[in-house]
Amino acid sequence: MKHALNRLWAARSPRERGLVAVVAICLGLVAYAWLLHATTQARLRLLPAVAQLRADAMRQSGQADEIVRLRAMPPLPASTTDLRQLVQRQVDASGLTRSLASIELPDARHVKLVFANVAFADWLGWADTMRAQQLRPVAVRIESGSAPGQVGVTVTLERPGR
Repeated sequence: MKHALNRLWAARSPRERGLVAVVAICLGLVAYAWLLHATTQARLRLLPAVAQLRADAMRQSGQADEIVRLRAMPPLPASTTDLRQLVQRQVDASGLTRSLASIELPDARHVKLVFANVAFADWLGWADTMRAQQLRPVAVRIESGSAPGQVGVTVTLERPGR
């Protein structure tokens, strides 16, 4: 194949060879300009995404620092009466007292609550409040209630131990 191309090139006149070389150079320059334009346009399109990713990275870095700070905090006291009182105060504060069917303490780190006919949105707000109090749900059972938006909930909350 190489010999065939060499013979084809040698068979051309010097003027044709010069014309082919000029066309090849022009095509190379056009391809280079097109690639340069395409990369510039792609860069301009990606700049906002890069700024957003940098902001996300800074936010995540701040959250990681907050996690380290929270883990370094001393553990909460593990008194069962304090846990029961804390949960009862939060139930009272959120207005779910009339829906609370039972509250029991299986051990020093867990509390089990049963709500009957509670508004789902109200229960979710209460659950978020409990997470803010460093109590996480370890078991949740939600059943539909008699009216739309009403549910029966059995939840076991855990105080993290260290």
